[in-house]
Amino acid sequence: MSTSSRPRVLTIAGTDPTGGAGVAADLKTFAAHGAYGMAVVTALVAQNTRGVRSVYDPPVQVLVAQLDAVSDDVTIDAVKIGLVGSAAYARAIGAWLDRVDPPHVVLDPVLGASAAGRPLLGRGERADEALVALRDLAARADVVTPNVAELAALAGAPPPASGAEILELSRALAGSLDTRVLVTGGHLGGRRSPDTLVAPSGAVVTVDGERVETAHTHGTGCALSSALAALRPVRPSWEATLRDAKTWLTGALRDGGRLDVGRGPGPVDHLSGISAPERRTT
Repeated sequence: MSTSSRPRVLTIAGTDPTGGAGVAADLKTFAAHGAYGMAVVTALVAQNTRGVRSVYDPPVQVLVAQLDAVSDDVTIDAVKIGLVGSAAYARAIGAWLDRVDPPHVVLDPVLGASAAGRPLLGRGERADEALVALRDLAARADVVTPNVAELAALAGAPPPASGAEILELSRALAGSLDTRVLVTGGHLGGRRSPDTLVAPSGAVVTVDGERVETAHTHGTGCALSSALAALRPVRPSWEATLRDAKTWLTGALRDGGRLDVGRGPGPVDHLSGISAPERRTT
Protein backbone atom coordinates (compact mmCIF):
# COMPACT_ATOMS: atom_id res chain seq x y z
CA MET A 1 0.00 0.00 0.00
CA SER A 2 3.12 2.22 -0.23
CA THR A 3 2.91 5.30 2.02
CA SER A 4 -0.79 6.16 1.64
CA SER A 5 -2.67 6.76 4.86
CA ARG A 6 -5.68 4.86 3.45
CA PRO A 7 -6.23 2.05 0.94
CA ARG A 8 -7.04 3.48 -2.49
CA VAL A 9 -9.88 1.34 -3.79
CA LEU A 10 -11.58 1.52 -7.19
CA THR A 11 -15.08 0.35 -8.00
CA ILE A 12 -16.02 -0.48 -11.60
CA ALA A 13 -19.78 -0.77 -11.68
CA GLY A 14 -23.12 0.69 -12.69
CA THR A 15 -25.23 3.33 -11.01
CA ASP A 16 -28.23 3.32 -8.68
CA PRO A 17 -29.83 6.77 -8.26
CA THR A 18 -31.31 5.72 -4.92
CA GLY A 19 -27.88 4.82 -3.54
CA GLY A 20 -28.57 1.26 -2.49
CA ALA A 21 -26.39 -0.50 -5.05
CA GLY A 22 -23.73 0.20 -7.68
CA VAL A 23 -20.99 2.79 -7.34
CA ALA A 24 -22.88 4.91 -4.78
CA ALA A 25 -23.17 1.95 -2.41
CA ASP A 26 -19.58 0.92 -3.08
CA LEU A 27 -18.19 4.34 -2.25
CA LYS A 28 -20.16 4.45 1.01
CA THR A 29 -18.84 1.00 1.88
CA PHE A 30 -15.26 2.05 1.14
CA ALA A 31 -15.65 5.10 3.37
CA ALA A 32 -17.19 3.03 6.16
CA HIS A 33 -14.01 0.93 6.18
CA GLY A 34 -11.62 3.85 6.08
CA ALA A 35 -10.66 3.51 2.42
CA TYR A 36 -10.32 6.23 -0.21
CA GLY A 37 -12.87 5.41 -2.90
CA MET A 38 -12.73 5.95 -6.66
CA ALA A 39 -15.34 5.01 -9.26
CA VAL A 40 -15.53 4.09 -12.93
CA VAL A 41 -19.09 3.85 -14.29
CA THR A 42 -19.97 0.98 -16.63
CA ALA A 43 -23.68 1.70 -17.06
CA LEU A 44 -26.21 4.40 -16.23
CA VAL A 45 -29.03 2.48 -14.60
CA ALA A 46 -32.44 3.99 -13.84
CA GLN A 47 -33.42 1.85 -10.87
CA ASN A 48 -34.83 2.06 -7.39
CA THR A 49 -35.77 -0.37 -4.63
CA ARG A 50 -38.62 -1.72 -6.76
CA GLY A 51 -36.65 -2.54 -9.89
CA VAL A 52 -34.75 -1.47 -12.98
CA ARG A 53 -36.49 0.86 -15.46
CA SER A 54 -33.82 1.37 -18.09
CA VAL A 55 -30.10 0.97 -18.73
CA TYR A 56 -27.73 3.00 -20.89
CA ASP A 57 -24.30 1.59 -21.76
CA PRO A 58 -21.81 4.28 -22.75
CA PRO A 59 -19.45 3.44 -25.65
CA VAL A 60 -16.65 1.09 -24.58
CA GLN A 61 -14.14 3.84 -25.37
CA VAL A 62 -15.64 5.89 -22.53
CA LEU A 63 -15.11 3.00 -20.13
CA VAL A 64 -11.49 2.58 -21.21
CA ALA A 65 -10.87 6.34 -20.91
CA GLN A 66 -12.19 6.31 -17.34
CA LEU A 67 -10.05 3.33 -16.36
CA ASP A 68 -6.91 4.85 -17.86
CA ALA A 69 -7.61 8.23 -16.25
CA VAL A 70 -7.49 6.55 -12.84
CA SER A 71 -4.54 4.21 -13.34
CA ASP A 72 -2.41 6.80 -15.17
CA ASP A 73 -2.51 8.99 -12.07
CA VAL A 74 -3.30 6.97 -8.93
CA THR A 75 -1.78 3.86 -7.37
CA ILE A 76 -4.62 1.38 -6.87
CA ASP A 77 -4.56 -0.91 -3.84
CA ALA A 78 -7.69 -2.91 -4.68
CA VAL A 79 -10.45 -3.15 -7.27
CA LYS A 80 -14.08 -4.19 -6.94
CA ILE A 81 -15.91 -5.04 -10.18
CA GLY A 82 -19.71 -5.12 -10.29
CA LEU A 83 -22.01 -4.77 -13.28
CA VAL A 84 -20.05 -5.37 -16.49
CA GLY A 85 -22.95 -5.51 -18.92
CA SER A 86 -21.41 -6.86 -22.12
CA ALA A 87 -18.68 -9.00 -23.61
CA ALA A 88 -16.93 -5.90 -24.95
CA TYR A 89 -16.89 -4.32 -21.49
CA ALA A 90 -15.60 -7.54 -19.89
CA ARG A 91 -12.79 -7.78 -22.42
CA ALA A 92 -11.85 -4.11 -21.96
CA ILE A 93 -11.72 -4.44 -18.17
CA GLY A 94 -9.71 -7.65 -18.47
CA ALA A 95 -7.16 -6.00 -20.75
CA TRP A 96 -6.88 -3.08 -18.33
CA LEU A 97 -6.32 -5.46 -15.39
CA ASP A 98 -3.57 -7.19 -17.36
CA ARG A 99 -1.83 -3.84 -17.93
CA VAL A 100 -2.25 -2.36 -14.45
CA ASP A 101 -2.10 -5.56 -12.34
CA PRO A 102 -3.74 -4.24 -9.15
CA PRO A 103 -2.82 -6.37 -6.11
CA HIS A 104 -6.38 -7.33 -5.07
CA VAL A 105 -9.41 -7.81 -7.33
CA VAL A 106 -12.93 -8.78 -6.25
CA LEU A 107 -15.60 -9.60 -8.84
CA ASP A 108 -19.31 -9.54 -8.06
CA PRO A 109 -20.60 -11.18 -11.29
CA VAL A 110 -23.90 -9.32 -11.67
CA LEU A 111 -26.22 -11.04 -14.14
CA GLY A 112 -29.51 -9.37 -13.23
CA ALA A 113 -31.30 -6.99 -10.89
CA SER A 114 -32.49 -8.81 -7.79
CA ALA A 115 -35.44 -6.49 -7.25
CA ALA A 116 -37.09 -7.37 -10.54
CA GLY A 117 -35.08 -10.24 -12.03
CA ARG A 118 -34.22 -8.14 -15.08
CA PRO A 119 -31.18 -9.36 -17.03
CA LEU A 120 -28.29 -6.92 -16.97
CA LEU A 121 -25.58 -8.95 -18.71
CA GLY A 122 -25.48 -9.36 -22.47
CA ARG A 123 -28.29 -7.01 -23.42
CA GLY A 124 -28.43 -6.77 -27.21
CA GLU A 125 -25.87 -9.50 -27.80
CA ARG A 126 -25.58 -13.25 -27.52
CA ALA A 127 -25.90 -14.17 -23.85
CA ASP A 128 -23.42 -17.03 -24.20
CA GLU A 129 -20.77 -14.67 -25.63
CA ALA A 130 -21.20 -12.29 -22.70
CA LEU A 131 -21.04 -15.15 -20.20
CA VAL A 132 -17.82 -16.52 -21.72
CA ALA A 133 -16.26 -13.05 -21.48
CA LEU A 134 -17.41 -12.72 -17.87
CA ARG A 135 -15.80 -16.10 -17.04
CA ASP A 136 -12.55 -14.91 -18.58
CA LEU A 137 -12.75 -11.78 -16.43
CA ALA A 138 -13.50 -13.87 -13.33
CA ALA A 139 -10.29 -15.82 -13.91
CA ARG A 140 -8.39 -12.56 -13.41
CA ALA A 141 -9.99 -11.89 -10.01
CA ASP A 142 -8.71 -13.00 -6.62
CA VAL A 143 -12.21 -13.61 -5.29
CA VAL A 144 -15.52 -14.08 -7.10
CA THR A 145 -18.76 -13.58 -5.14
CA PRO A 146 -21.66 -15.12 -7.10
CA ASN A 147 -25.16 -15.75 -5.80
CA VAL A 148 -26.64 -19.18 -6.52
CA ALA A 149 -27.98 -18.26 -9.96
CA GLU A 150 -24.71 -16.61 -10.94
CA LEU A 151 -22.74 -19.59 -9.64
CA ALA A 152 -24.74 -21.96 -11.83
CA ALA A 153 -24.42 -19.72 -14.88
CA LEU A 154 -20.66 -19.33 -14.53
CA ALA A 155 -20.24 -23.06 -13.98
CA GLY A 156 -22.53 -23.93 -16.90
CA ALA A 157 -24.66 -26.15 -14.68
CA PRO A 158 -28.26 -26.36 -13.45
CA PRO A 159 -28.98 -24.34 -10.30
CA PRO A 160 -27.90 -26.33 -7.22
CA ALA A 161 -30.71 -27.52 -4.96
CA SER A 162 -28.86 -28.02 -1.68
CA GLY A 163 -25.96 -26.75 0.34
CA ALA A 164 -23.89 -29.78 -0.63
CA GLU A 165 -24.53 -29.15 -4.33
CA ILE A 166 -23.63 -25.47 -3.93
CA LEU A 167 -20.32 -26.42 -2.33
CA GLU A 168 -19.59 -29.00 -5.03
CA LEU A 169 -20.32 -26.48 -7.79
CA SER A 170 -18.22 -23.82 -6.04
CA ARG A 171 -15.26 -26.20 -5.88
CA ALA A 172 -15.63 -26.97 -9.57
CA LEU A 173 -15.80 -23.27 -10.49
CA ALA A 174 -12.86 -22.31 -8.25
CA GLY A 175 -10.76 -25.04 -9.81
CA SER A 176 -11.68 -24.18 -13.40
CA LEU A 177 -11.07 -20.45 -12.92
CA ASP A 178 -8.07 -20.87 -10.60
CA THR A 179 -9.53 -18.33 -8.21
CA ARG A 180 -11.38 -18.20 -4.90
CA VAL A 181 -15.18 -18.45 -4.86
CA LEU A 182 -17.16 -17.02 -1.97
CA VAL A 183 -20.53 -18.64 -1.34
CA THR A 184 -22.74 -16.74 1.09
CA GLY A 185 -25.22 -18.41 3.40
CA GLY A 186 -28.04 -15.91 2.99
CA HIS A 187 -29.86 -18.14 0.48
CA LEU A 188 -29.88 -21.16 2.81
CA GLY A 189 -32.44 -21.82 5.53
CA GLY A 190 -31.74 -22.03 9.23
CA ARG A 191 -30.94 -19.68 12.07
CA ARG A 192 -27.30 -19.25 11.05
CA SER A 193 -25.86 -17.78 7.87
CA PRO A 194 -22.37 -19.20 7.24
CA ASP A 195 -20.23 -17.94 4.35
CA THR A 196 -17.83 -20.34 2.67
CA LEU A 197 -14.61 -19.35 0.89
CA VAL A 198 -13.47 -22.02 -1.56
CA ALA A 199 -9.87 -22.02 -2.82
CA PRO A 200 -8.78 -23.27 -6.26
CA SER A 201 -7.36 -26.35 -4.51
CA GLY A 202 -10.81 -27.15 -3.12
CA ALA A 203 -9.86 -26.15 0.42
CA VAL A 204 -12.74 -24.58 2.31
CA VAL A 205 -12.90 -21.93 5.02
CA THR A 206 -16.29 -21.33 6.63
CA VAL A 207 -17.11 -18.14 8.52
CA ASP A 208 -20.23 -18.48 10.63
CA GLY A 209 -22.65 -15.67 11.37
CA GLU A 210 -26.15 -14.92 12.55
CA ARG A 211 -29.03 -14.69 10.12
CA VAL A 212 -30.70 -11.28 10.08
CA GLU A 213 -34.41 -11.51 9.27
CA THR A 214 -35.07 -8.44 7.16
CA ALA A 215 -36.63 -7.38 3.89
CA HIS A 216 -34.00 -4.68 3.46
CA THR A 217 -31.44 -6.52 1.36
CA HIS A 218 -31.13 -4.28 -1.72
CA GLY A 219 -27.48 -4.13 -2.76
CA THR A 220 -26.26 -6.77 -0.31
CA GLY A 221 -23.95 -8.34 -2.89
CA CYS A 222 -22.48 -4.95 -3.78
CA ALA A 223 -21.89 -4.23 -0.10
CA LEU A 224 -20.09 -7.49 0.69
CA SER A 225 -17.81 -7.44 -2.35
CA SER A 226 -16.94 -3.78 -1.73
CA ALA A 227 -16.14 -4.46 1.91
CA LEU A 228 -13.81 -7.26 0.85
CA ALA A 229 -11.98 -4.93 -1.54
CA ALA A 230 -11.72 -2.14 1.03
CA LEU A 231 -10.41 -4.38 3.80
CA ARG A 232 -8.03 -6.73 1.99
CA PRO A 233 -5.14 -4.22 1.64
CA VAL A 234 -5.05 -3.89 5.45
CA ARG A 235 -5.77 -7.51 6.42
CA PRO A 236 -3.29 -10.42 6.36
CA SER A 237 -5.46 -12.86 4.39
CA TRP A 238 -8.75 -13.29 2.57
CA GLU A 239 -10.08 -15.28 5.53
CA ALA A 240 -9.41 -12.42 7.94
CA THR A 241 -10.91 -10.02 5.41
CA LEU A 242 -14.08 -12.08 5.12
CA ARG A 243 -14.51 -12.32 8.89
CA ASP A 244 -14.45 -8.55 9.33
CA ALA A 245 -16.55 -7.87 6.23
CA LYS A 246 -19.21 -10.31 7.41
CA THR A 247 -19.36 -8.75 10.87
CA TRP A 248 -19.90 -5.33 9.28
CA LEU A 249 -22.53 -6.61 6.84
CA THR A 250 -24.51 -8.23 9.65
CA GLY A 251 -24.81 -4.83 11.33
CA ALA A 252 -25.62 -3.14 8.02
CA LEU A 253 -28.45 -5.61 7.40
CA ARG A 254 -29.78 -5.19 10.93
CA ASP A 255 -29.86 -1.39 10.66
CA GLY A 256 -31.17 -1.14 7.10
CA GLY A 257 -34.84 -0.89 8.02
CA ARG A 258 -34.22 2.24 10.08
CA LEU A 259 -33.14 4.15 6.97
CA ASP A 260 -36.69 4.26 5.58
CA VAL A 261 -35.44 4.40 1.98
CA GLY A 262 -37.80 3.32 -0.80
CA ARG A 263 -41.07 1.43 -1.01
CA GLY A 264 -39.55 -1.86 -2.09
CA PRO A 265 -36.82 -3.94 -0.42
CA GLY A 266 -34.69 -1.20 1.05
CA PRO A 267 -30.89 -1.00 1.15
CA VAL A 268 -28.57 -2.05 3.91
CA ASP A 269 -27.15 0.71 6.09
CA HIS A 270 -23.63 1.09 4.74
CA LEU A 271 -22.79 3.49 7.58
CA SER A 272 -23.96 1.15 10.33
CA GLY A 273 -22.03 1.89 13.49
CA ILE A 274 -21.42 5.51 12.51
CA SER A 275 -23.58 7.93 14.46
CA ALA A 276 -26.08 9.98 12.48
CA PRO A 277 -26.03 13.76 12.99
CA GLU A 278 -28.32 15.03 15.73
CA ARG A 279 -31.56 16.53 14.48
CA ARG A 280 -32.04 20.18 15.40
CA THR A 281 -35.30 22.07 15.30
CA THR A 282 -33.79 25.54 15.42
